[in-house]
Amino acid sequence: MHCTAKRSHNSPSRTLLTFRRLPETGQWRRESLLWITLEAVNKARVEFVITAVNRVITKVEKYRKCASSMIFPLNMGKLYAYTRCNRSKTGQFLMNIHEYQAKALLRSYGAPVSDGRVVLKADEAKTAAGELDGPLWVVKAQIHAGGRGKGSFKEADAGEKGGVRLTKSVEEAAQEAKKMLGRTLVTHQTGPAGKQVNRVYIEDGSGIETELYLALLVDRGTSRVSFVCSTEGGMDIEEVAAATPEKILSFSVDPATGYQPFHGRRIGFTLGLEGKAMKQCVGLMGLLYKAFIEKDMEMLEINPLIVTDGGDLKVLDAKVSFDGNAMYRHADIAELRDTTEEDAKELQASKYDLNYIALDGEIGCMVNGAGLAMATMDIIKLYGAEPANFLDVGGGATKEKVTEAFKIITSDPQVKGILVNIFGGIMRCDVIAEGVIAAVKEVGLKVPLVVRLEGTNVEKGKEIIRNSGLDVIAADDLKDGAQKIVKAVKG
Repeated sequence: MHCTAKRSHNSPSRTLLTFRRLPETGQWRRESLLWITLEAVNKARVEFVITAVNRVITKVEKYRKCASSMIFPLNMGKLYAYTRCNRSKTGQFLMNIHEYQAKALLRSYGAPVSDGRVVLKADEAKTAAGELDGPLWVVKAQIHAGGRGKGSFKEADAGEKGGVRLTKSVEEAAQEAKKMLGRTLVTHQTGPAGKQVNRVYIEDGSGIETELYLALLVDRGTSRVSFVCSTEGGMDIEEVAAATPEKILSFSVDPATGYQPFHGRRIGFTLGLEGKAMKQCVGLMGLLYKAFIEKDMEMLEINPLIVTDGGDLKVLDAKVSFDGNAMYRHADIAELRDTTEEDAKELQASKYDLNYIALDGEIGCMVNGAGLAMATMDIIKLYGAEPANFLDVGGGATKEKVTEAFKIITSDPQVKGILVNIFGGIMRCDVIAEGVIAAVKEVGLKVPLVVRLEGTNVEKGKEIIRNSGLDVIAADDLKDGAQKIVKAVKG
């Protein structure tokens, strides 16, 4: 989990915050802050990192070591990724869509996918299933998390089976869909809390001869689109990478040439395809690459890609993530966003262009600047407490934005105290003070609040707080502020 590599002054530096998932709650706990080179990430057992370049957040991702020694990002887990600059209106660096939406998109490019129908209401299930030919109907819960088939529902009336069920009649398919809708599905990616199933996808069953793995993703090491494939389909690719890395092929595509047929043949040979399946592979890889580029995807994962009992290739499952910063030019994709799958506080923060990530500690933080925010989280942990969130209000925050940030922090029931740490360079201390006072008057102050201000208009800001009549604890510096808030919370 922890990295011990030292920073090299001759290579690009990255700030990494490492996290581990707590088995009892499924939430992420922050572990450490260190300087490290990207090369060292592959040598460490890093589970989750926030990366910042020159104190600017660039990505929040889960990492695993891959056979090719490239950094292999998998879009999973509770947290979302954000950028401080050029953020889209969605506020997310990655925008996810459901399986049925991904398949519809790939079908529009000519990819072979099964016919299916989405069900939003229980009384629509039988009609939807009746529109398919059968004789097999596959009923799939639609949530933004993997491992659905191996998952389980919290509610007993949902049945003992997971989120992917094979049925042999229209009536049985409709019955299973009704069992899933409105129930809570728990997988290894959702954590113990699980996710409510609001949509179910019913599709025609397929005869499976072979299950394979295929993914396209942005390789930040080469700044190119990479293909990743394996004969071990239907499994978690990180498990394959750990146990049998030789079964994974990964290579990038030169943007100057784009996709070429030899790329498809290389994948086909690796997957052991023959005859018409090999020919189909060359064509399928080309159209997937085209879709990836044209739609500004961040990741396209097909697990499994199957060879049917008739010898044809088919996309049996699909997971797609998009670059949220590019959604302004893809209105059709932006409309596919399902906000019910997102953290409510993070969603609210994105509307005000706030960099907010919910954590599992007890001290809420409001800071300007990613580097200072991470240092604030560090010192809170140093003095024996845990941060409840990462929150960077940015350099150009307004009174309204600060007010909203404070409201988001106080809406978290885990928060037992709040530390406001502002260094006013671009950001003015008086603006922060006015925002904090306005928020406290609007939502009330039920927990200890420590405010540390320094920089532009600092005296004016301190005067505003002193004259507010509110019970606010003033701090002289960051150390003093951290000690006071931890003492106020811990006693």
